[in-house]
Amino acid sequence: MAELSNSEKKRIKKHVTNCCANYSKEYGCLPLETECYMFSVGFTNSKLCKYYEQAVLPTDAELFALFKGVPTKKCRQCGKLFASVGRKAYCSEQCATEARRHQTAERVRKHRANKAEM
Repeated sequence: MAELSNSEKKRIKKHVTNCCANYSKEYGCLPLETECYMFSVGFTNSKLCKYYEQAVLPTDAELFALFKGVPTKKCRQCGKLFASVGRKAYCSEQCATEARRHQTAERVRKHRANKAEM
């Protein structure tokens, strides 16, 4: 159980206000008809809003890792943090495809350079 820093609390608030479909700036948490209680979370093992935990939290790898205890990795292609599950090296299929394209191009360049030397 670790206490959240002020920057982590601000990040949660920003994440809720930007990504949560159940949050309205005018009314707060729509299902509860009060202020979102995610704004008052103070510890990593705190009870989270069910909707936030299932739908919103997975969209932010760093917060997901903070609350779920999952380690993160930096994507080799774009540098974005993502939840480290298995041996994945890239955050998305798009980054993996882009990296393969660059690797193939580099391999072809080396092959052509070796042929030119012969």
